[in-house]
Amino acid sequence: MLAGNFVYANPVAVKSTAPASSQYFEAEDIFALEYANDVQISPDGSNIVYVRHSNDIMTDSTRTSLWLLNVKTGQQLPLFADTFNYGQPRWSADSQQLAFISDMSGSSQIHLHYLTENKTAQLSSLRQSPSNLTWAPNSQHLAFTMNVDAREADVKQRVKKVKKPVGAKWSEPAIVLDRARYQADGQGFLKPQFRQVFVLPASGGSPRQLTQGEFHYGSDLRFTPDSKALVFSANLDPDWEFQPRDSNLYRLDLASSELLALTSMAGDESAPVFSPDGKQLAFLWQSNALVPYSNSKLKVLTLNNNNISDIAADFDRSIDNPNWLTNASFVVQYDDRGQRKLATLTTKGKLTDLTASVGGVSQPQPYLSGQYSVSANGTIAYTYGTSQRPSDVAVLQKGKSTVLTALNEDLLAHKKLAQVHEIIYKSSFDGEEIQGWYMTPPNFDPAKKYPLLLEIHGGPHLAYGAQWSAEMQRYAKEGYVVFYDNHRGSSSYGERFALLLQNKYSSPEDYADHDSGVNAMLALGFIDENNLFIAGGSAGGIAAAYAIGLTNRYKAAAVVKPIINWLSKVLTGDSYLYQTFYQFPGVPWENVEHYWQRSPLSLVGNVKTPTILITGEQDRRTPISESEQFYQALQILRVDTALVRIPGSPHGISNKPSRMIEKVEYMLAWFEKYRTPSN
Repeated sequence: MLAGNFVYANPVAVKSTAPASSQYFEAEDIFALEYANDVQISPDGSNIVYVRHSNDIMTDSTRTSLWLLNVKTGQQLPLFADTFNYGQPRWSADSQQLAFISDMSGSSQIHLHYLTENKTAQLSSLRQSPSNLTWAPNSQHLAFTMNVDAREADVKQRVKKVKKPVGAKWSEPAIVLDRARYQADGQGFLKPQFRQVFVLPASGGSPRQLTQGEFHYGSDLRFTPDSKALVFSANLDPDWEFQPRDSNLYRLDLASSELLALTSMAGDESAPVFSPDGKQLAFLWQSNALVPYSNSKLKVLTLNNNNISDIAADFDRSIDNPNWLTNASFVVQYDDRGQRKLATLTTKGKLTDLTASVGGVSQPQPYLSGQYSVSANGTIAYTYGTSQRPSDVAVLQKGKSTVLTALNEDLLAHKKLAQVHEIIYKSSFDGEEIQGWYMTPPNFDPAKKYPLLLEIHGGPHLAYGAQWSAEMQRYAKEGYVVFYDNHRGSSSYGERFALLLQNKYSSPEDYADHDSGVNAMLALGFIDENNLFIAGGSAGGIAAAYAIGLTNRYKAAAVVKPIINWLSKVLTGDSYLYQTFYQFPGVPWENVEHYWQRSPLSLVGNVKTPTILITGEQDRRTPISESEQFYQALQILRVDTALVRIPGSPHGISNKPSRMIEKVEYMLAWFEKYRTPSN
């Protein structure tokens, strides 16, 4: 049972940047969408600051601004809303100062805003972008992390340097790599840099570097209650590059720089948070077992005796973002059956749900998303999402949720949108229950027949839900019923369900989940069995490519940023140190047949389905060479195909508004080429 109902308290509608003349959701409307994220309530519970995301049609970018909400009245005011970007707002303990990061000075720097005085100061002049901004409880210091240059590759230091004549124009110098982690999607080849921890006086001054060495420190900084030390997560083992699921918690004394290990468990310890009385330290732990999925568990370290206890050890969901409510209870976030929930959790393991309406931050597809923060008096602010709107800001008090914003009412209130419906069915493979959803087009008439688009989520250990999706709204507006499911392997259903795909992605087993869902949709009576289409991105792209090697029931397919040949991918993509050992039984040269069986390329000789491939040219997660292999194979087989290359794009094609539009419109154009009249 969920505690409380929803009340809308005088939402503030904001004028869109683009006209909305159509009564339907059009491609151009993507530029006008806005959403809330990084919702931070003040410690005294009186105000909320949040990051508001809006798109700029002239620069094809997403701008971020800071807005302030009064919890009692719902009044909304812009703190910083101009041509610059603002993020990571963090309250001081007295709720009077707000630290944040902005590029208003030309580069990302730390700033401090004094609310009562309405004054703002730039605190830093850093050479690199800061992150992980954290206040000391005494409001005297801020901690943050920043990348710091390290040694160049050994051979680069040894090579003879030839002096270039003055005015000479030589070619770019060679890029030399010698580390195991040498590339990352969205960043390219990694510079020789490591994340270090710094502290900065809140009154201004010079930042002090607290850590050093070739390790990445502290993406989750936390001051001790006395403000004299920092606690954070790090892996300081010499072989850290080869241990993607291992890290310990450390305590760093600010005065002496003494570094003390607080935990030494096998696995990943992270997200430390002190109890109100300072006697206990809660943290998250995840196993380092060689499996593709494991739940995140909550543990508590009693500081006076170093005893570690498990909280809700038998709870078969992944706990995230724990915050102490009292010395004996928490607020936690977890995903359950396609919903992101907030709940209270006692130290004895009693869980009480508060709301299941967290979401709306994932814009292109309906992935589970969203976050929350809690004040000292227990008031909770969070991102509120539905299938009809991107995220707004809501507040939860005494069991009642109140939505404080209405960021997209001006754009969407007058439009006819696709409606989302749940469907539950059994997989033909083994009778496993599968949860899915389908979106019906505007003006839907169940007496008519509609084409069906099966859209498969990525991960594969992620989850969709009844959440906003700009891309799927566009498909539905063009007349498609859009069906999506949380197939075996999806998160939010427990470890057993997630591990049904262990060493099996992709396979006839997960395709049976999708195929059974298509059959369940046909049984509803309004789907045209002669107009079935299939699409998916990332892991969903793998599944879509694998599916058309198993069946010819689809009129056309859209395979987006896929892996086609696992033998080539794991030694070219950026995730090889994790994927090779956690998603496969071992290295490819010792498991050739297994890798080949999981590869869509092994089935390409069966493919008859016209297929469009869409991939970013700078994708390092699923390199475009994977798409090229499938494209060339289909050309040899004389299967109608097209390859859409997105210049400069990494794995997240839809991260820029125009690219999201381009992806959707190419898919729609491809489907329309093969779609036949249904009525």
